[in-house]
Amino acid sequence: MTKLLRLLEGDCTLTPEQLASMTGMTVEEVQAAVRRYEEEKVILGYQAIVDWDRTDREAVTALIEVKVTPQRGEGFDRVAERIYQYDEVESVYLMSGAFDLTVIISGRTLKEVAQFVGERLSTLEDVTGTATHFILHKYKEKHLIFEKQEQQAKEWIFS
Repeated sequence: MTKLLRLLEGDCTLTPEQLASMTGMTVEEVQAAVRRYEEEKVILGYQAIVDWDRTDREAVTALIEVKVTPQRGEGFDRVAERIYQYDEVESVYLMSGAFDLTVIISGRTLKEVAQFVGERLSTLEDVTGTATHFILHKYKEKHLIFEKQEQQAKEWIFS
């Protein structure tokens, strides 16, 4: 079943017929497996990877290193849960090393991201420090390489 999950992770638009052909399963087996994975929360959702730089949407993405005081009996879970409840937060990861959590957020402007960090994140009771890094350019995400703008423009000219 790992093969089926890897195929779906790589391209969730594959049809049950395509997945059956690629895995050696029947269409019915694929459909049953996907339904079971969804019910068991192995598959949490389906999402497109969008190159927002190719649209007119203005957005800023930041990676924030967060140091926290872990809570007795709950470790980092309680503070991580408080952080991931915010709409701006895209991802939260528990880390090893110099900081405890990595938080990925998006906002419309640098000021909006800075306000989130200064007014909401850093003021949480168990947060002892933050370091914000703004993402300037994405080259690759989820195994997908973002094409250079000028390369795409050349393809349009010669197509």
